[in-house]
Amino acid sequence: MPTPPRLAPAFALFLLSPFVGEFLLGNLTLAELPLGLVLAPMYGCGALLVREVGRRSGGGWPAMVLLAAAYALIEEGPIDQLLWSDSYAGADLLHGPSYLPALGMSVELTQTVLALHTVWSVCVPIALIETLTRSRCSEPWLGRVGLAVVAVVFVAGGVLVFLGNYAEEHFVASPGQLAGICLVIALLIAAAFAVRALRLPPLPGRAPAPWRVGLAALVVTSAYWGPANLLTDGWYEWVGVGVWCAGTVLGVWWVSRWSRQEGWGVRHRFALAAGALLTYVWVSFPVRPESGGSVRADLVGNAVFGALACLLLVWCARRTRVRPTEGNVISRTSAEA
Repeated sequence: MPTPPRLAPAFALFLLSPFVGEFLLGNLTLAELPLGLVLAPMYGCGALLVREVGRRSGGGWPAMVLLAAAYALIEEGPIDQLLWSDSYAGADLLHGPSYLPALGMSVELTQTVLALHTVWSVCVPIALIETLTRSRCSEPWLGRVGLAVVAVVFVAGGVLVFLGNYAEEHFVASPGQLAGICLVIALLIAAAFAVRALRLPPLPGRAPAPWRVGLAALVVTSAYWGPANLLTDGWYEWVGVGVWCAGTVLGVWWVSRWSRQEGWGVRHRFALAAGALLTYVWVSFPVRPESGGSVRADLVGNAVFGALACLLLVWCARRTRVRPTEGNVISRTSAEA
């Protein structure tokens, strides 16, 4: 019997994705809240598509992470053109020490885009809303009609953002660059469906306490984002590339091991998301919004958004206490990592 649509969590994810992706990070200010309505069709529907396709396919979290990476490249590639533009929002983010002339792309910028959207714009909001969902979080939230509507709105939102950026930048990447990024996106989507067949054996021992998992997420993500925002000299760019690679490998290795140990469950997944979210809370203060403006207004907005994020975490933490303890489903598959 088909599961009835669950619109409340779907709508919550629709709103939370742009909030975390742009406002909590500090890119947009309180005064720019109406822009959230413009960004939500792309951000929110993108996160919903990732979540629904990942859950429907049976690939779980590994599939959702790969689909989120594909979303990141879709947004900042064909839609925003950020990956190749040397004057995006009036700044040249492209031509640093890690710029590769043969590709017309920056290693550091590409890594930043993947981190921004894969983790924070998509996976963190999904994990938090699933924490608030008291029924089985592996079930789809939308029916086929709802999923089709979300896909249409996502495409429309992406077109709207593209046209808005083009009106300001008058820039479009070369056909070769667009073809190359589309190939990578297609490979990520294919990998997301292929990962359903991946089976990893359970490991001995017990998963660490959720607070330790959350602390690890906070430390690893802060080790990347902190210096990336505080150290702006060119010498650090390649160092930051190395930090990104080390943090990614370490994070994947840790989660892969912990999630296959006894006791891993919803509290641990919430802790991962909470640690990453808290990194955005503190990093937002040194980040200057794209529109510039008053430093005082920027800091006030950061404080308001940070407080809202912390309240959300408190709410989620309380919900984990009333949810039934989940077993170690990773003993069968890596899908719920």
